Amino acid sequence: MIGWQFTDFIPGEGETTFEKLLKLFQELLLHTAGDVSEALSWLTELDRQYGLTDENYGMADFIQDLIDLGYITEGETAGQPGYVPTSKMEIALRRRALDDIFGQLKKTKHGNHSTKFSGKGDERSAELRPFEFGDNLENIAISESLRNAHVNHGIEDFMLTPDDLEVRETFYQSQTSTVLMIDISHSMILYGEDRITPAKRVAMALSELITTRYPKDTLDILVFGNDAWQIEIKDLPYLQVGPYHTNTVAGLELAMDLLKKRRNPNKQVFMITDGKPTCIKRGKKYYKNAFGLDRKIINRTLNLAQRCRKLQIPITTFMIARDPYLVRFVDQFTRANNGKAFYSSLDGLGEFIFLDYKNNKRKRR
Repeated sequence: MIGWQFTDFIPGEGETTFEKLLKLFQELLLHTAGDVSEALSWLTELDRQYGLTDENYGMADFIQDLIDLGYITEGETAGQPGYVPTSKMEIALRRRALDDIFGQLKKTKHGNHSTKFSGKGDERSAELRPFEFGDNLENIAISESLRNAHVNHGIEDFMLTPDDLEVRETFYQSQTSTVLMIDISHSMILYGEDRITPAKRVAMALSELITTRYPKDTLDILVFGNDAWQIEIKDLPYLQVGPYHTNTVAGLELAMDLLKKRRNPNKQVFMITDGKPTCIKRGKKYYKNAFGLDRKIINRTLNLAQRCRKLQIPITTFMIARDPYLVRFVDQFTRANNGKAFYSSLDGLGEFIFLDYKNNKRKRR
């Protein structure tokens, strides 16, 4: 009997040694904040322990291929000569993050968010309605329109008039401006748990998602510690945690300023954090309290959440911690803004952000 014979799927089968090493090297680059020398040292140690290379292809060959293919180039790291990632490597890191987290998007159309409102758009529905002046002719339902003409005029006096035409309904496509806030306070690497690397990976995936799938949308990225500042997409692989407290107020104020400059009516804030607000700035001085939930700091934070609500800017908080008192604060913050909160593990962070971004259908204002 003629048919198909299926074999077992073996991950990585068919890949060259260079391709396997490149995946590991890219992962290590994220953990070393773009330090090529340190990433290569770790990779060399992994090769020594697990035999990643063989006599036909060694680490020296891999490094030379990285140079020849334009992934790394000569430069300075911390004032010392060495190798640095190129823009090609930065793009490759974002694309890999997108494939790892948002792989299910490959079959979707580019550039749109469907909403529950009907109107001019790219997504057709099963619903039909009478033709109206200005409708796109491509949306005319031919079979249904011809049937109407036959019913209304008969076969002997057959004619097709505007009253016979029906069109397939489409969904209005919204444009969204998003600000992604990333906590880089010291707690993001506290207790030996690396929380900043998954946050960077999600930010790279989201930036690649928006720039390639939704080009009409905008994404601004900021980080917040004692203060808050905006970063570029190309800076994401090199993001590091500092000896900072968590000034959520500064992050929200900067997010609001960035969104004021965007003309899209639909605006939102995504905030990735693992801790409570512990710092605010009063004049030129910082008011800090790392112990408990300080009422002065909390009140300022909740007031900003309410201001964002009045400006119709929902805040979605992705909390990478589940301490009961932190959960209570995030619930209070979410109610003040009328936003949403997700309590995610590090592994599930990307899926939560993806689903919320895709399903966040906004009303037309």
